[in-house]
Amino acid sequence: MSAMLEANEPYDLICLDIMMPGIDGQQALREIRLMEKAKGIAGPDHVKIIMTTALGDRANVIKASQQQCDCFLVKPIQKAKLMEELRKLALIA
Repeated sequence: MSAMLEANEPYDLICLDIMMPGIDGQQALREIRLMEKAKGIAGPDHVKIIMTTALGDRANVIKASQQQCDCFLVKPIQKAKLMEELRKLALIA
């Protein structure tokens, strides 16, 4: 992520799972938003982040929202729902 920001070629979309080895998706989300903040990137200009997880509990959804994720999808992810969210994020027509 930082290399893309340094090259001024940020990602359009990042999909993060909450349960990942080494670092969880919530921590990765926080770190991405901090990198963007350090570069003066905020609001509609930030990378769109979709959190994906089998953990659909309220606490995880709230935590992801507080960290500024753009969408939260619970597995198994339905293609129609993913496409709908990508349209809402203006990533596809």
